[in-house]
Amino acid sequence: MTARPFSRLSKALGLIDVYVISTGAMISSGFFLLPGLAASHTGRGIVLAYLLAGLLIVPALLSQAELATAMPRAGGPYYYLDRTLGPLVGTVGGVSTWLTLVLKSAFALIGMGAYVGLAIDVPILPTALAFTLLFAIVNLVGTRESSRFLRFSVVTLLAVLFLFVVHGLVDIAKMPERLPAKDGPFLAQGLDGLLATVGLLFISFIGLTKIASLAEEIKDPERNIPLGMMLALVTVTAVYVGGVYIMLTVLGPDALSRSLTPVADAAAKLSAWIPSHIGVGIMIGAAILAFSSMANAGILAASRYPLAMARDRLIPERLALLSPLGTPVASIALTSSTLALSLILLDVEQVAKLASAMQLLLFGLINVAVIVMRESRIESYDPGFRSPLYPWVQLAGVFIPLVLVAEMGWLPVLFTLGVTAACFGWYNSYARHHIGRDGAIFHVFERLGRRRFAGLDRELRDIMKEKGLRAGDPFDAVVARAGVIDLADAVSIDSLVTRASSVLAGRLPVTQAQLDEALLRNLRHGGTPAAHGAALLHARLPDYDGSELVVVRAPDGVGVDPFEDLRRESATEPLRAVFFLVSGERDPGRHLRILAQLAGRVEYEGFMLEWLQAKGEQELKEVLLRDDRFLSLYVLRDESSRVLIGRSLRELDMPEGSLVALIWRGGESIVPRGGTVLHDGDRLTIIGEPHGLRKLALRFGPPAR
Repeated sequence: MTARPFSRLSKALGLIDVYVISTGAMISSGFFLLPGLAASHTGRGIVLAYLLAGLLIVPALLSQAELATAMPRAGGPYYYLDRTLGPLVGTVGGVSTWLTLVLKSAFALIGMGAYVGLAIDVPILPTALAFTLLFAIVNLVGTRESSRFLRFSVVTLLAVLFLFVVHGLVDIAKMPERLPAKDGPFLAQGLDGLLATVGLLFISFIGLTKIASLAEEIKDPERNIPLGMMLALVTVTAVYVGGVYIMLTVLGPDALSRSLTPVADAAAKLSAWIPSHIGVGIMIGAAILAFSSMANAGILAASRYPLAMARDRLIPERLALLSPLGTPVASIALTSSTLALSLILLDVEQVAKLASAMQLLLFGLINVAVIVMRESRIESYDPGFRSPLYPWVQLAGVFIPLVLVAEMGWLPVLFTLGVTAACFGWYNSYARHHIGRDGAIFHVFERLGRRRFAGLDRELRDIMKEKGLRAGDPFDAVVARAGVIDLADAVSIDSLVTRASSVLAGRLPVTQAQLDEALLRNLRHGGTPAAHGAALLHARLPDYDGSELVVVRAPDGVGVDPFEDLRRESATEPLRAVFFLVSGERDPGRHLRILAQLAGRVEYEGFMLEWLQAKGEQELKEVLLRDDRFLSLYVLRDESSRVLIGRSLRELDMPEGSLVALIWRGGESIVPRGGTVLHDGDRLTIIGEPHGLRKLALRFGPPAR
């Protein structure tokens, strides 16, 4: 079956967006509504329960950050589970995560209705349904607009909660004698009640799942996802522990356990350095803002799960279509409708328990997914963040959810089993007839003598190409020092390999014969990417750390017999660009990222025309360099660059990280050295960071034309 292309979501979210979406998704019902329900199960131990929940979620956070930086795709946990454990488990994971986010959003909207009811005499359910419609419309407008709303609401919310915590702690320190917190036992229902409460509180941390589902839309995901998630978890855990301590101390466990608006009730009992009615009004406003952030972020994240599953044909493909505004309109409509239905059918505690149980199951599976990906030994699995203490963190992350779900009672267990059974039924009746792939677990089986799924490796390499290079990858330097073979006549691929090996042998600690064998081995086994008139031949060497490149231009084409893969690719377009990359075995990820960057340049629409029209070695290399990472500049007597004439390269005041990689002089390329003196008419190729290159362009006049 031919895969149908779907539109990629634009990368519009930065670190601040990651932080506010995670924080806004967590710091709502868990703070403004859930403390009352939790106190009814564990009494004065509620503060400990919140602290334990924040700590026990760390394994899932670390595993999710690793998977998100390796596979930044819409659908987050669904995508990871599908690609690691196979589409059957992916179906369970996708539907379960989607339902979890829907239920968490429903829980937030119930709390929103309760707090609105304190200010205006309106019923909870109709109010929650009205806000469901409002947030569905907000998400249809677009991700960036939704994220801007979240930025405003989360910053305002954190400021108000900081005021509440400071006010409460000062009040408690001044008047400890009037506070009822010491009433009753520390653990009202013993250890079982504490564990059940910890499980219930996991609904408060579902925001970590939400940001993973938006990974495809995040700029620089390898930095922003783990950092944003960790900052959000630390912030939210601190607010939870401090705020719940104040609620417990001011209200006492009995009054707290009966309250659906515990923050407003606690604010009403604080001292009058902020008038009581003003303090209550501020907290009602903060609660409404928090719930609106949660519900909005919930619809935003949940709608990406049907989108991702539809792309993979696990559900009807129309759910993957994007509106003219770039939003998954059908998926948002389905998510909002299911949210409204859950509001009508379930009560508040059922919503919380079911959402937490499903989330615990998914957190356990995510930890399994990391173990599978690590043990599969797929070289193109290249996360920018790797979980520390592997595999012990992941094993703990599998065990903890099993214990907590078992302590939560029969309803969450039955619901989880029911959703799983329904997913199995749907997969066998619909999904398996529309797909043709397996997960990374078959790569583990392959190590044990069974089968593997090669398509996953190709998909991960495509993801590497989209992610681009990592900071510190020497792509520009490798291109700048690359050997160049500019052919005048057609040649065979065999003879071209021999010529390239001869150039590379002078730079590498191996013989030409060894290089010939290594490069031809990949050709024989079909391991040579080729498309758009270009081929990437590559090999890796033991006991070598660097990377070396030879680039070949063949205007008349390269003969590819007897290699079937290359002959098939060149049937529609002759092979006119060939790249030979040799790297060390110690860092396979870097080798694959350089290959992916070359492949990305080849796929650029105007590449082949620029490649064939390039004048000389220097322009050929500039076609390959990233546009924002190099500057081509003439040294001319009638330009501002005239001050460079007669100066050696070591005398130049270059921005940090910038260097002259190539000099074109009199029709030939000169390898620059520190003592190289610049002449009138020299053309310089300078590589470096974008901001440094902009400074050079402004300082020395227009770039080369």
